[in-house]
Amino acid sequence: MDTLQYLGQGFGVALSPNNLLTALAGTTIGTIVGLLPGLGPINGVALLIPVAFALGLPPETALILLAAVYLGCEYGGRISSILLNIPGEASAVMTTLDGYPLARQGKAGIALSISAWSSFIGGFIATVGVVIFAPLLATWAVSFGPAEYFMLMVFATACLAGMAGDKPVKTAVAVLIGLMLSCVGIDANSGVYRFTFGSLGLSDGIQFVVLVLGLFSISEILTLLERTHHGQKAIKASGRMLFNMKEGASVFATNLRSGVLGFTFGILPGAGATLASAMAYMTEKRLASKDNRFGNGDLRGLAAPETANSASACGSMVPMLTLGVPGSGTTAVMMGALTLYNITPGPLLFQNQPDLVWGLIASLFIANVILIVMNVPMIKVFTRVLEVPNWTLVPAIAIITSIGVYAVHATTFDLFLMIGIGVFGYILRKLDFPLSGVLLGFILGGLMESNLRRALSISNGDLGVLWASPISMTLWALVAFIVALPFWRAWRARKRTATMLPDA
Repeated sequence: MDTLQYLGQGFGVALSPNNLLTALAGTTIGTIVGLLPGLGPINGVALLIPVAFALGLPPETALILLAAVYLGCEYGGRISSILLNIPGEASAVMTTLDGYPLARQGKAGIALSISAWSSFIGGFIATVGVVIFAPLLATWAVSFGPAEYFMLMVFATACLAGMAGDKPVKTAVAVLIGLMLSCVGIDANSGVYRFTFGSLGLSDGIQFVVLVLGLFSISEILTLLERTHHGQKAIKASGRMLFNMKEGASVFATNLRSGVLGFTFGILPGAGATLASAMAYMTEKRLASKDNRFGNGDLRGLAAPETANSASACGSMVPMLTLGVPGSGTTAVMMGALTLYNITPGPLLFQNQPDLVWGLIASLFIANVILIVMNVPMIKVFTRVLEVPNWTLVPAIAIITSIGVYAVHATTFDLFLMIGIGVFGYILRKLDFPLSGVLLGFILGGLMESNLRRALSISNGDLGVLWASPISMTLWALVAFIVALPFWRAWRARKRTATMLPDA
């Protein structure tokens, strides 16, 4: 009962005219920022912190603004992913796998409406989870140490081959390429230059923005130039802009499963929406029947990552508020905003600043409603992007991509590196290697290395720490199962074939 009273108090804060307008402005800005490749929620939130402070916003209003921008970015990232096959940020990578094929089939409006609805469901499930399960789940998240996180990344890497059941070898090679790319740069511990080939530009490693825009944006430009003629429209959207009841019912179970999964990953500090969307996609593909169209325009393949994205974004608030530990890079930036107001996130925050905490939680409900109400009528406007002729669209993508990359370090080296990666990505596309595997391998590689180093540092180099806890042992067992499953399926198929031969 106390929880409901506090939540009612939070709605009183969030529904005040100033905070309501702030949430509306934040969701609008977030959607635009998420749409632009290379910016993402971290940059969007970081850019607005000085604005909020300069305007003299009270802490609860500032936090509502930043949270609204965060959720808006998760919504906005789907638009360029579906329409242009260019993920606006890391967590939108999985959306391209089935979202873009749906757009190419003339179902851009249906894809955008399904993704908006899925994001709303994911955000709603996670916000209810924040209200009910925050203390319990935050305690469980503390049990994940560096060794457990390393094993979680190993498990995720092993699962990546499941994204493309018909080409597991190529997927595994793509993941390995991503892991190798994550090793480029100066070793944080020893200071040794790794795979830089004497280039100072590579000493800081390959920036995520450079990699993602090179792999997806530049390679997509080359594909468009190859596929279309001067002035030809690449894709046409069908007349129907909204999904129907049958399509909504077909993804409802996916929404529920992915919402719970995304929230669970969201409360794990550092896991983030990228890992949540990948795991949700792979889970749904494994649960799907043999006649699924994952990777070729399956609505469940679109609904799963979109639901998990929003659920993870809301779930990442749990460790920030209850433990003072950022659940994602974006919440780390939000924690920095709180320190400007001399507020320390942690268990005492619920006691000392109830208006701040419960106002933020209530604003998550409100922001999700604003986003779906705002985004669904805009679907027809978004699909107009598909009507732009390629001779206009290609230069526009190239300009936006170049600005996004140049803004990172303001060096021309990053631009040339992006072009080189784009050509390499185009070759991988022609050879039918999944680019998402390269990108996810790159993301997981950095997390794996940092957590492995921390685990071995704590244990003084004893490898036994990697299987010392029940969580690690469970993850080892799951990894063994995932690795053995393709061999078991192959053996079973050979056995079935051998049994049928005498009858033939």
